[in-house]
Amino acid sequence: MSVPDITTPPPLPPLAPSGRDSRLPVGRWFLLAGAGVLVIFVIALGAILLALSTTYDARRTLVDAVDPAALQTLRVARAVQAQEGAIRGYGLTGEQQYLDSYRQGVAEEQSAKDAIAKLVPDLPQGYGVRRQIRELSDATTAWRRDYAEPVVTRTLTSGPGPLTDLAKHNLQRFSAVRTALDEQQAVLGRLHDVARDRLYSGWNTIYWAVAALAGAMVLAIVFCALIVRRAVTSPISQLTRQVRAVAAGDFDHELGVERPAELWELSGHIDGMRRRIMTEWQSSVEARQQLAEQTEELKRSNRELEQFAYVASHDLQEPLRKVASFTQMLEQRYADRLDDRARQYIGFAVDGARRMQLLINDLLDFSRVGRVGGEREEMDTGDALAAALRNLDSRLSETGATVTNDDMPKILGNRTLLTQLFQNLVSNALKFRSEDPPRVHIGVRRNGDMWEFSCADNGIGVDAKYADRIFLIFQRLHPRDVYPGTGIGLALCRKIVEYHGGRIWLDTNESAGATFRWTMPALLGDPDD
Repeated sequence: MSVPDITTPPPLPPLAPSGRDSRLPVGRWFLLAGAGVLVIFVIALGAILLALSTTYDARRTLVDAVDPAALQTLRVARAVQAQEGAIRGYGLTGEQQYLDSYRQGVAEEQSAKDAIAKLVPDLPQGYGVRRQIRELSDATTAWRRDYAEPVVTRTLTSGPGPLTDLAKHNLQRFSAVRTALDEQQAVLGRLHDVARDRLYSGWNTIYWAVAALAGAMVLAIVFCALIVRRAVTSPISQLTRQVRAVAAGDFDHELGVERPAELWELSGHIDGMRRRIMTEWQSSVEARQQLAEQTEELKRSNRELEQFAYVASHDLQEPLRKVASFTQMLEQRYADRLDDRARQYIGFAVDGARRMQLLINDLLDFSRVGRVGGEREEMDTGDALAAALRNLDSRLSETGATVTNDDMPKILGNRTLLTQLFQNLVSNALKFRSEDPPRVHIGVRRNGDMWEFSCADNGIGVDAKYADRIFLIFQRLHPRDVYPGTGIGLALCRKIVEYHGGRIWLDTNESAGATFRWTMPALLGDPDD
């Protein structure tokens, strides 16, 4: 049965480009709203500034020109009235005080006319003000020329007397003066009304512009609120409802909002992740189903292997023991009748049976690692090493070997398997010894969160090119008649180390002998951490 292929999922496909009309970004919505408000604000501000300018001009014309001109016209009228009364009194009585009053009235009239002349440039054009001022000046000049001055001249030369002969000129010329004064006051009245209307119109324009500006601000606030609702809160609420539906278990519910562009893109990516999760979930369901089938198949295979191991440990070894026993009995009973070749053949048969028994036992040990009696517990690796040396006590004595070790740590392991690990490594050091007495050192050091063990000897060593091959099952570097064994020992060591979560390797940097190194996880909370 094949293992499910677990690969990295492909990237999400790119989203289709958003439309300009239906999926404007939020920033562009607010930019458009801000631009509209800015236009309204500029228009209202311009209208306010224009109205202020117009109002200022109207006020300046009214206060600084029209009203002063009307006041000076009243001065002219009072001065002319004073002159007419004073000159008539002087002509009838000849008293000097009347003449002085007349001349004072002339001076007052001239002063008022000079003030009006200074105000003329500020008066509005097109209403005949300047013409009317000239007409008033001409009328007063004609009255004095035809009436007042002749009265003064005659009184000075002939003395006072009746003014009957000059009354006609007085009536005619002074009537013209009154008419000119009335017309000038009427023109100034019209200018006053016009300036007043312009002033009121300017203030009304200001009021309307301020009202429009306030209305624009209110509309801007309302428009921004609508934008926030349409482009932000409503799509977020819609997306929230969709996500809540998916979170509740409706994994087929599609996610998506139309606007704004940011939320449209976000919802697209979220929906893409939803589809990918659905695909991966379906794949994981299929993978779990397939793994369950494989697990069941492995369980069945393990049961068959256990049956095979039972058969191998009992049914297969019994015939081998009988072959070896009866062959030896055959040799003992008929020894005097067998020649050297026959005894050699019998020796081959006995040796083959014994090697078959040893091979079966090693295969059983290899298959039982981590499966039978593989419970791990906190233990002292020094105890496992001591047990291994006790098992090898006779061989250590025969070879004169010396075994030393560092302080051994405590780890989480299986005592039986670790004893077998140390026993196999030390046994290899004794088997592949040199001419000198064997010296074996079991070293240990801390390397991060692992303990690194080593087994170094002074034997014949291993060529570096065989560093990986020696850990394969049934791999031998020497003939059986030179170094006995089944070729399972180092493979069994690797399986034990890997079962404990470490790894084992041959240190190829050593110049003499062979040094095997392996790692074991340290205990959590170890004092050496």
